[in-house]
Amino acid sequence: MFVLDPRLVQDTVAIGDFPLCRLLLSNDSNYPWFILVPRRPDIIELFQLEPADQLQLWQETNALAQLLSQSFNADKLNVGALGNVVSQLHMHVIVRFRNDVAWPAPVWGKSPAKPYTGEELSAIYTRMREVLTSGFRFEGDQT
Repeated sequence: MFVLDPRLVQDTVAIGDFPLCRLLLSNDSNYPWFILVPRRPDIIELFQLEPADQLQLWQETNALAQLLSQSFNADKLNVGALGNVVSQLHMHVIVRFRNDVAWPAPVWGKSPAKPYTGEELSAIYTRMREVLTSGFRFEGDQT
């Protein structure tokens, strides 16, 4: 049974689900920072996924990256799977801007996380509802 790592639960807000992955928003308003987690139990490395799931993960990652790049008018996207702190396989898709607090360095450890306000979260949800229109189920939706 798939269970989300407690650290991801603690540090993120659930947005919803693609066919394979749970989509999370890192609770750090310094960057639009999204995380895709394949809903498969006990997977820590990409090669542990079945080949069809590997392809699905890349398709969902690429689709999300393209939507985020366009929606946020990104200067650059950082996409990667590290897993040094949270071993559960997850893919980071981080929207970067030349004027963000860490540019041009990596985001990790550069600036303390700044949690979203309720208003900021609402704006992110609204933006995501505008761009994630097919094959995605938002958290709390019954459809």
